[in-house]
Amino acid sequence: MEIEISSCKHLVYVNEIQQEMYDSAQRRGTGIAKRSIEYLSKKISEGNAIVATENNEWVGFCYIETWSHGCFVANSGLIVSPNFRNRGVATLIKNEVFQLSREKYPEAKIFGLTTGLAVMKINSDLGYKPVIYSELTQDEEFWNGCKNCVNYEILMKKDRKNCLCTAMLFIPENTTKNNIADKQLEIK
Repeated sequence: MEIEISSCKHLVYVNEIQQEMYDSAQRRGTGIAKRSIEYLSKKISEGNAIVATENNEWVGFCYIETWSHGCFVANSGLIVSPNFRNRGVATLIKNEVFQLSREKYPEAKIFGLTTGLAVMKINSDLGYKPVIYSELTQDEEFWNGCKNCVNYEILMKKDRKNCLCTAMLFIPENTTKNNIADKQLEIK
């Protein structure tokens, strides 16, 4: 299996990716903001996504989006083709998109919204912590992206303070502080 930063060569998979995002959300009955072909194509073309393939077949996908002038980065749209699920592909893709986010935006806080326990575990293993929604970007465009979600009405009734999704946040300086504290303990 190849897992790589997206490029124009991956545009051949965009229709399948978009359809599986939609179908997967329908099967699970959970919220996922629907993304247009144009939106996903732009992410792929700009190298702001991770695409996994095997034998010219699409395996998995996840993209990054920046908010609040690069202060926040969202890792979004994680999806694995049904033929490749339960093999650890989501973890591999999430690790790669996390590294891409850290390389492109080393000072940014990285966040995600999810209803999935598996994604919560992956995020936790990467150093994300559950947070309240006020800790996330307050960029209106981000929240407008939730309008396609089946849970949007719940989000708005709660004044964007919470929803059915769990918000998780990785703060780079916390990692640096933890690494320094660990090294100080080793010295003692």
